[in-house]
Amino acid sequence: MGQNVLFLARLLQRIDFVESVTLVDAGDQQAMPPQVDMAAMGLGFGRARELTDALDVVIEMAGALDVQWLSYFRACGGRVVFHCVGQPFAALAEPIVFTDKGHFSKPDRCDEVWLLPKDEVFAPMMRTIHRCPVHEVPYLWSPQFLAQRVAEVEAAGYPFGYRPRTAEQPGFRVAIFEPNISVVKTCSVPMLICDGAYRADPSAVTSMQVLNSLHLKDHPTMLYLANSLDIVRQHKATFHGRNDFAGFMVQFADAVVSHQWQNDQNYGYLDALYGNYPLVHNSPWLRDAGYYYPDFDIAAGAAQLREAVRSHDLQLDDYRARAQRVFQSVDPLNPANIEGYAQRLLHLVGGNAAFRADAARAAA
Repeated sequence: MGQNVLFLARLLQRIDFVESVTLVDAGDQQAMPPQVDMAAMGLGFGRARELTDALDVVIEMAGALDVQWLSYFRACGGRVVFHCVGQPFAALAEPIVFTDKGHFSKPDRCDEVWLLPKDEVFAPMMRTIHRCPVHEVPYLWSPQFLAQRVAEVEAAGYPFGYRPRTAEQPGFRVAIFEPNISVVKTCSVPMLICDGAYRADPSAVTSMQVLNSLHLKDHPTMLYLANSLDIVRQHKATFHGRNDFAGFMVQFADAVVSHQWQNDQNYGYLDALYGNYPLVHNSPWLRDAGYYYPDFDIAAGAAQLREAVRSHDLQLDDYRARAQRVFQSVDPLNPANIEGYAQRLLHLVGGNAAFRADAARAAA
């Protein structure tokens, strides 16, 4: 979400009637990450109560803003948008069902809700909860931060990006990056896909690396699932904690197998495509990029993984070209994306004479 905020801020700066963009500190960190140079990006930064008179529009995106301040801000004529980038149904249902904790902010705190295309199906739910208009906005991504990390690992002597295999390694070392903190994205289906491909052809999968899984390693169901797989029984599987994408891929993996449930736009997919790594996925949004299998079709996923083993080295140029078309469509500087957000801002402020369309200020 932090990257998403910065990509949106970068886009907003390109809208001719946006006077300034300020990041509102809604977290518990005292400073931005070292990868973020606020001065170079031309972004302001401050706490909400200090910025009340300096803002016209507030976009709540990667942190929950104080509802009392939001009410005051709106009473002063400001406009508030809840830009929901996480899967909203899981965020609502899972804390109720699985834990005794959760967060539910005042639902009528905003003037509009913005959803990404992946969550358009949840628009009626969000409209009912938040009692305001719900609109779809473009999905944004840039390799900006991935490229920074790639430069670091390459400076350490680890080249990033897919390399054609040699006779000594006929198959793929597969990485599974699902976060395993929600049913939306877990390792269970990718593990079954890897095992299906391994059973059909043991040379196809040299190893299976399951990341973000150490907190599950002693869970009985996980143990029974893992120990039922041939690829685990043959000691071809390793379970890891959290790792960054570039740092892990340059050392331990050649391909990525993924799965999502009603959450088909993910930065991890774009990171894999950026490195030309074979990406076996079930995202309809990326049907024309990577190696697509539908829904929960594990047999189709295993077949796509084996197809990638057979053909990826032969079709790298076409694979790269298809990925580039995706990157262009989500670029924050793509004129179509800038226009999409510009129209939403104009619609948001259009009924209030206190706003000047040629000098609006936005905060994310």
